[in-house]
Amino acid sequence: MDENPARDEQEFVSADKPASLADGARAIVAETDTARKVELAYATSRAWFRRELSLRRGSGSLAMPVRPGRPERPELLPPRDMPKRSLGGEAGRIALVHSLAHIELNAVDLTWDLIGRFAHVKMPRSYFDDWVQVGLEEAKHFALLERRLLDLDSHYGTLPAHDGLWQAAQATGHDLAARLAIIPLVLEARGLDITPAMIEKSNALGDEETASILQIIYRDEKRHVAFGAKWFRYICDRQNLSPEPRFQELVRTHFKGGLKPPFNDRARSEAGLTPGFYRPLVRLVG
Repeated sequence: MDENPARDEQEFVSADKPASLADGARAIVAETDTARKVELAYATSRAWFRRELSLRRGSGSLAMPVRPGRPERPELLPPRDMPKRSLGGEAGRIALVHSLAHIELNAVDLTWDLIGRFAHVKMPRSYFDDWVQVGLEEAKHFALLERRLLDLDSHYGTLPAHDGLWQAAQATGHDLAARLAIIPLVLEARGLDITPAMIEKSNALGDEETASILQIIYRDEKRHVAFGAKWFRYICDRQNLSPEPRFQELVRTHFKGGLKPPFNDRARSEAGLTPGFYRPLVRLVG
């Protein structure tokens, strides 16, 4: 498995450099073509880390899209109408990889929306460095999974996908602390709970290629959750608020559904998300 970001970056050198980081984020979220969306994410990240972009110069005052750009397929269904997936057989393997690709595509848009929507908030440069790195890695994850689907004689869009993840962005578009609480510290943290079992099962079924991609995603997700925990604490400190009660308040307000065990307490704690944050919320289940 080739996970070299420099090699992947070379595949996406044709994208135009945006006028600012906020402009690049807006273009990425609005883009309907998935290959172009990945290309724009690589180009914007590259320009930002080369210190070629301002934060908001140009049309940086324009609003972010209400919804992300999407190709005509897949068909988007309510989560309750989604068919069950499994790793059993070739069809089950394709269904799993397709569902993961859809999650990672949403992660691309959620991350770049986090960057662009809150570009007006006064934060250290290192805050934007961290989330641009996340946006780059989410684009890499989607590209790896899309490539895996091609290896399996399929492609993204052949199966239905759920339309629930973007609701989290809509619910937290007014409040950076709420967005950090819900996206990295609830949704990405859930990936730390469930991905190890998927890696183990993929290996047991002899699908080392998918397992290798999942290992990359799992490693990167730890860093994403750590960035979320670091900057959530930063905002709470700036507002003179205790992080754990504030997190619980925001989750109760903005997250529809309960936090369901089992939790990967070790991986969460290594990322700075200690049990005192999320364990009190388990009672929301049911």
